[in-house]
Amino acid sequence: MEKIKIHTVIKSDIKKVWELYTDPKHIVNWNFASEDWCCPNAENNLEVGGVYNVRMEAKDKSFGFDMKGIYTEVVPFNYFEYEFAKRSVRVDFTEIEDSTKVEIVFVPETENSIDMQKAGWQSILNNFKIYVENN
Repeated sequence: MEKIKIHTVIKSDIKKVWELYTDPKHIVNWNFASEDWCCPNAENNLEVGGVYNVRMEAKDKSFGFDMKGIYTEVVPFNYFEYEFAKRSVRVDFTEIEDSTKVEIVFVPETENSIDMQKAGWQSILNNFKIYVENN
């Protein structure tokens, strides 16, 4: 299956972007696609073999799910890869002058449309950009 690619450019240095993307105390503040959702829990052991585990749920608690992955590659301030549900995700961080580009490439699942998955992941990444630029 063809991979999905999304990205954003954030007006911040790569060190701050990396920290806010990978630190659980920050992940819970941005890791959701819309205002009626939240991320009440996040764990992140950012090393090869380490676990990434986040809970995403509707604020009214009508629906939610856990996303748990295992890191397969980690190069600090550059990129990391993890696998979850037999799918892979790669997140790249690239300095561009006074900004940082974050690009995510992932293998889609088969239940939802490609467009829906791309829009959902892009919404979360857009939320992250807003969070970084306001903190």
